[in-house]
Amino acid sequence: MKILITGTTGYIGKRLIPQLLELNHSLVCCVRDIGRVPEVVKNNKNISLIEVDFLKEDTLQKIPKDIDIAYYLIHSMSSTSKSFEKLEYKCAINFKHYIEDTAVKQVIYLSGIVNDDSLSKHLASRKQVEETLKSDTYALTTFRAGIIVGSGSASFEIIRDLVEKLPLMIVPKWVKTKSQYIAIRDVLAFLSRAIDKSELYNKSYDIFGPEVLSYKEMMLQFAEVRKFKRYIYSVPVMTPKLSSYWLYFITATSYKLATSLVDSMKVEVIGKSSNINEIVGVSPITYKEAVQKAFIKIEQNSSISSWKDSFVSGRFNKKLSQYIEIPQYGCFKDIKKRQIINESKTIKKIWSIGGENGWYYGNMLWKIRGHLDKVAGGIGLRRGRTHPSKLSAGDSLDFWRVLYADKKEKRLLLFAEMKLPGEAWLEFTIVKNILYQRAVFRPKGLLGRLYWYSVWPFHGLIFNGMINKLVKA
Repeated sequence: MKILITGTTGYIGKRLIPQLLELNHSLVCCVRDIGRVPEVVKNNKNISLIEVDFLKEDTLQKIPKDIDIAYYLIHSMSSTSKSFEKLEYKCAINFKHYIEDTAVKQVIYLSGIVNDDSLSKHLASRKQVEETLKSDTYALTTFRAGIIVGSGSASFEIIRDLVEKLPLMIVPKWVKTKSQYIAIRDVLAFLSRAIDKSELYNKSYDIFGPEVLSYKEMMLQFAEVRKFKRYIYSVPVMTPKLSSYWLYFITATSYKLATSLVDSMKVEVIGKSSNINEIVGVSPITYKEAVQKAFIKIEQNSSISSWKDSFVSGRFNKKLSQYIEIPQYGCFKDIKKRQIINESKTIKKIWSIGGENGWYYGNMLWKIRGHLDKVAGGIGLRRGRTHPSKLSAGDSLDFWRVLYADKKEKRLLLFAEMKLPGEAWLEFTIVKNILYQRAVFRPKGLLGRLYWYSVWPFHGLIFNGMINKLVKA
């Protein structure tokens, strides 16, 4: 079948695509920025890539008319826009209007469990999108998931940060809120097995694991799996704003995502029972099993996607292509070059930079810069990297964003997402056995110029040390 995928570069989309390919489907993948698509997707003969922005109705004309099935996986959990509900509605209505004029017979939408009377803004928006997508032209199948547990998911990584960093936790009262989780493997099973099942047409189902747990119980069970002894005490006086700051400073989440999560965590997310498990043949696993399987993926370095690679984890809000050309004028530059002793080893070091590997020289200074950035409301170094030795355009890398990564061209280009009075790029290229390391800063006003001169002595130390380590055999 010919299947349309929206949300291609998102957490779910990246994981769903390989499963659909294994089922021998032909895929048409929509992306807002084709520069973010991994090479493995670009080079697959069963995948057609089209650049589409669902907020811009005219771009949808690129979608072919002979689609059989469509997946709607567009969400904005931590959008900075105060009117994100309107944006989500506009995406949904544009999608619907165009898809109704194609051969699509089924649209599959992944939503959230929306059974509570007092929904958070994001869950209310998900419900509105579901109502918007309903049509007389095609059949809509909606799966409403609770907390998704899997390597790289926001909820998993936040609980992991809390449990692994804090032996004793004084936590907000919302940790007592009851919720139902679902393992990412089960979500993907529901999505992939729903294709062309007429008994699922024009129906919605809550999908969830076999237990109802509070967030505190999840953290304690997580600690058991990791063989940690943890003590958790809740207090009634922590306001939503304080709760958001608590998550922001302790975990890898951004402040805007923390705010959205706190808003959602105050609402019980408990699913309604149905016969959906029997219809599609899925037996959801327990929370502990989901955590165990997530760590198997982590230990094997086989996590396909992470919420940290989403643009909402940083300050990036434009296409990569708009930053890929490093400006030549009005910039400060630090350019260094060294003769390479072993090219393959140097490339390996470059592609492994950051995260747990560090930056090869002056790691304490990098950490201090990360802490200062976090105090200033930035992202700091807490995102790390999704894979220890692989990089693709769009990946997060500590407080950088990968703009371009091509081993054949021997070029890696990063863009700074830390709080800065300007814009910064860091580039590594190898030409004729010479490594060129280029740091470029385009200042914004007087403050930007003062910033550059204040950090210039440290740059000289760090960048010299880093390039020397990169070329060392």
